[in-house]
Amino acid sequence: MQAVQVTTAFANGLFMSLVLIVAIGAQNAYVLRQGLRREHVGAVVLFCAASDAVLIGAGVAGMAQALNGRPMLATVLAGLGAAFLCAYGLRALWRSRQPAALRTSAQGAASLSRAAVVAQAAGFTLLNPHVYLDTVLLVGSAGAQYAGLLKVWFVAGAATASALWFTSLGFGARLLAPVFAKPRAWQMLDALIGGTMLALAAMLLRRALSGT
Repeated sequence: MQAVQVTTAFANGLFMSLVLIVAIGAQNAYVLRQGLRREHVGAVVLFCAASDAVLIGAGVAGMAQALNGRPMLATVLAGLGAAFLCAYGLRALWRSRQPAALRTSAQGAASLSRAAVVAQAAGFTLLNPHVYLDTVLLVGSAGAQYAGLLKVWFVAGAATASALWFTSLGFGARLLAPVFAKPRAWQMLDALIGGTMLALAAMLLRRALSGT
């Protein structure tokens, strides 16, 4: 296994996971809210990052098994994934034209136990149908394109992206909140996400068609 292959697999997993997870949504708002309140932040960050790692690993393993010996199915799923990324990317570019801000509602809420906070985090994470489309199907089908241990490096990259993002969002909330409260910041971020998703869509489709 060449070092460049390992680095590429890790980087692709890292960037694909990052552009999918960094968006205005209920889960990110909840993590940021807990960070602002300084309430069981470590438990929330650990749960969200661990959940992503498990879902990504399960997605890659399951998709790899489903795609084993079925090159046509791999090509079809890669094509669907590329189409989804294109649609998601165009949607992000469209959002970049609209003013938006992340509202956390951090003030005036009663303190909760660690179990209650983690239960709420589980709801925002596991009851969101997009997590299964994004994390299990899309990231899973992308990771399944790799051979052997390169799948593990792809999963490691994707899991690292989740851990870095949730850690930054939760423990850096005091610094990040004023930035993400500004619509302009989210517009710039959405534009970056949109462009990156379109590039990833082209990369995924090219990789599937070339069979490498």
